[in-house]
Amino acid sequence: MIHIMSDSIDLKDRKKHLFKDKILKKAFKNLEPLYLPPSGNVYNELIKAIVYQQISYKAADAIFGRLSSLFQDKLYEPQEMLEHTHDTLRSIGLSNQKATYCRNISEYFLAHALYDCDWSKRDDKSIIKLLTEIKGVGQWTAEMMLLFELKRPDVFPVGDLAIRQALISLYGLTAEKKALIKELNQMSEKWKPYRSTVTLYLWSWKRAQELIKKAT
Repeated sequence: MIHIMSDSIDLKDRKKHLFKDKILKKAFKNLEPLYLPPSGNVYNELIKAIVYQQISYKAADAIFGRLSSLFQDKLYEPQEMLEHTHDTLRSIGLSNQKATYCRNISEYFLAHALYDCDWSKRDDKSIIKLLTEIKGVGQWTAEMMLLFELKRPDVFPVGDLAIRQALISLYGLTAEKKALIKELNQMSEKWKPYRSTVTLYLWSWKRAQELIKKAT
C-alpha cells in the first residue's frame, strides 16, 4: 500500500511516535513543521525547482515571474513550454543549462505521458527512479517532489545540507562524508514511517536557529 501524508493525518499521532526520541522532543517542542502548499502538478513543480536552483530567492522570484508570464494559466503543460524556443527561455533570465533542463523535463513528460499521471499508484522508489532519468533532475529534486507535492510520509533527504547540519548540531555527530551519511540513515530508521515529518521539523529548527543567531 502507498501512503500519502495529508493534513488529515493527525500531527499529534506522528509526534507521539517521533518524540520517543528525547532530542527531537526537546528541539521541536515549540515549533511547527515547515509547510509549503502543493501546486497540484508535479511537472510545474519540477520546472519551478529548476528555476530556483543555486540562485538567490530574489533573483529566482523575478525569473519565475517572467517565465509564468509566458503562459496564460498558472498550471501550464509540457507542450506549451516547448512552443517557446531555447532563446526565449534564455531571454527571461534562465541560464543556458536551466533552459535546456526545462525543455528536457517537458520532452520527457510528453514522451512518457506523465503530465496527468496518477502518481498515487507509484511508490517512492519508482518515482525517484523515473524522475532522475531526466537530465537536470537529481535525487534531491525528486525527493522534494515526494515531500511537498505528493505528500509522501517517509521521505528522508539525507543529501540535503541543512538536514545534515541540523542533525550534526542536535546529536553532536563527528563522522564525515560517507560515514556521516551511513550514520544518519541508520539513525533515521527509528523515525519510520514518519521521516517526512522529522525532515519538515528539522528545516523549521534550522531556520529558527539562524534567526536566533542573527538576533544576537
